[in-house]
Amino acid sequence: MRVSNFLVLAFALMTVAFLASPAEAFSSHDVAYASVGGETSIPYGWLVFCGRYKSECSGPALAPVDVNLTASARREIEQVNTIVNHAVEPVADIDHWGVVDRWDYPVDGKGDCEDYALLKRRMLIERGYPRQALLITVVRDENNEGHAILTVKTNAGEFILDNLTDELKPVDQVTYRLVKRQSQQDPNVWVALGPAAAPVYASR
Repeated sequence: MRVSNFLVLAFALMTVAFLASPAEAFSSHDVAYASVGGETSIPYGWLVFCGRYKSECSGPALAPVDVNLTASARREIEQVNTIVNHAVEPVADIDHWGVVDRWDYPVDGKGDCEDYALLKRRMLIERGYPRQALLITVVRDENNEGHAILTVKTNAGEFILDNLTDELKPVDQVTYRLVKRQSQQDPNVWVALGPAAAPVYASR
């Protein structure tokens, strides 16, 4: 499946805007990681998604790899987050597909939180980022409603890509309750999550 034309156009227009703005310097900062537990249940939406996109869910387990968060890498990740957030119209699955929950790519320009996260993951993989560091994550929001985001695991901590904000947030700065996410080794294995670990100073 190709990214649809509307996303290609949005990507081109927003790339120009990002390139025209000055890059922010990357510096040492406090970092945090989610507390990871044992294996847990796989979301039904992911299982059905894999039934439709078998090639994207197959493959051997891989050793964990984190993104080297240089200034240019951070800029590119922020760019993908913003492009997808502004290119996709938020629509609930029941209104979009007539079902309560369906994970898919927003090929018609519409989708809900899982669809945003899936597309961001795919775009970053296509740009050369390791899939072991791009983890679909399930959380509970302030109203205890289910929500999906993308965790990017880096050598400078874990960052959240959320369709509700263009800001690239460290995991300990989100107000969600972390529930579970894909393991780094195998996207078809999901692990339970606890609160973000206390920040540790990162020296470089």
